[in-house]
Amino acid sequence: MLIYILKRILIFIPTLITISILIFMLSILAPGDPVEKMLGATPEGDPIPPVAYNAMRKELGMDLPTFYFSMSSKAYPDTLYRIPKQAHRENLARLIGEHGNWPEIDKYFKKSDLLFNSAYKIERDSLNGKALIKIKEFAELLLIRYRDRDIKRAFDKLKPQIESTPSTAALMPLYNETMQSYNNVTSNQSKWKNLVPAFIWYGKDNQYHRWASKFVVGDFGRSYQDKRPIADKIGDYLYWTVILTFISILMTYLIAVPLGVFSARMKDTTQDGVLTTILFILYSLPSFWIATLLITFLCQPDYLNWFPPYGIGEVGPDAGFFETIRIRGYHMILPLFCWTYASLAFLSRQMRGGMLSVLQQDYIRTARAKGLSEKKVIWKHAFRNSLLPIITLFANIFPRMIAGSIVIELIFTIPGMGRLLFEAIKYPDHPMVFTIVMLAAFLTMIGYLVADILYAVVDPRITYK
Repeated sequence: MLIYILKRILIFIPTLITISILIFMLSILAPGDPVEKMLGATPEGDPIPPVAYNAMRKELGMDLPTFYFSMSSKAYPDTLYRIPKQAHRENLARLIGEHGNWPEIDKYFKKSDLLFNSAYKIERDSLNGKALIKIKEFAELLLIRYRDRDIKRAFDKLKPQIESTPSTAALMPLYNETMQSYNNVTSNQSKWKNLVPAFIWYGKDNQYHRWASKFVVGDFGRSYQDKRPIADKIGDYLYWTVILTFISILMTYLIAVPLGVFSARMKDTTQDGVLTTILFILYSLPSFWIATLLITFLCQPDYLNWFPPYGIGEVGPDAGFFETIRIRGYHMILPLFCWTYASLAFLSRQMRGGMLSVLQQDYIRTARAKGLSEKKVIWKHAFRNSLLPIITLFANIFPRMIAGSIVIELIFTIPGMGRLLFEAIKYPDHPMVFTIVMLAAFLTMIGYLVADILYAVVDPRITYK
């Protein structure tokens, strides 16, 4: 068994590496600029100062190559990752795909960037105010457009604005140089380079290696929403999800397993039919609908008003242990019911099916033929072997601990992981989403390992090598 566990743990390593690479690539491909999200918009709506932008980009490790290596074409440079703005990098990649001559494209990009920044250095006055706005707008188009007609249209609209006032006319020489650089791009194309494959090795000084090495030690980065460390936020929200999940699972197994055994023993009787119907109805009712009905009829003054409709209850600093349990428990009754009833119904049906399958085995008939009591036959000989389907379902508990229940936590305003995940998706807070997904993947593998171990515990016939 020990050797098997060690083998499974070793299999975890390539599996986790594969999952981490997929999650990291999704985070790279996610829309939006992480640096701009972290810095936020300026009060005046002006662009983020380059110094602050580059400092945050370096802090996030985005000034490094994406991975250990890259496979592209001969047209692509090995330094494209050094371009600060994500939109600029994407546009340069498209320009390379269109023309293939990186040296000329690089010169054109630097001239366009210089023209854009020079426009911001001109002091605004009553004469050039409107012209400067247009110049900045059209100069920015040169940095984010790659189609020939769009670039030429931007140049055509840019020229009269530059010539419109004496202060902006100082940009005319730079405008001519930029336009000449673009003409060199279109006249000296090397599209054939896009067809020649190229392999570039960057080493371990890259974004993925930095992200993965920090993730292993519990540094998950910072949230886009409030700039807090993700590990701290998960720690705050995980507490209530773990409590609710643990109590729900405990209630589910304590009720569902005996119900399943009872239903199997009473197969084809009236009791079995009634119980099966009730469990089928419970399993069919969506939790969000039941939660809404419970809040409407049990939490509103117009009806019964038996329970609080939301929250986890306010506990004073002087409240004792039992007082805290009373307040929290009172608020948790309805969420726990909504969290539990569907799982209870499903699990009891699985237990019934497993028990019925075992009761038809030869060794059960042998035990009955020996004169053993029905109680001993059920609980000593049949029960352990009928637990195998239940153990398989038990593996899903671990990822549920980290993912929570989005619907229940939102409806009842519980500060748990489900609510945190929903807010992260809505924002969108990509580092938070991918961290939760990564942790859920890891806990899923742990769950299946625990399930395999429990198989051997309940059934000695199962051995691992």
